[in-house]
Amino acid sequence: MGFSMPHLLVVLAIALLLFGTKRLKNLGEDLGSAINGFRKAVLEGDKSQTPANKDEDPESPC
Repeated sequence: MGFSMPHLLVVLAIALLLFGTKRLKNLGEDLGSAINGFRKAVLEGDKSQTPANKDEDPESPC
């Protein structure tokens, strides 16, 4: 049993009544900047790691 569009609209309306538009706007901006920061950190982490040499297998005995 999932949420349909009318259910989501009711939840959004209740959130607007409880928090107000200004607080929800700030919350959305903060969440968006946090997601962007996480994506940048993941991309920078991938670029900084050097791939291992494919010819050498570190677990194989010599």
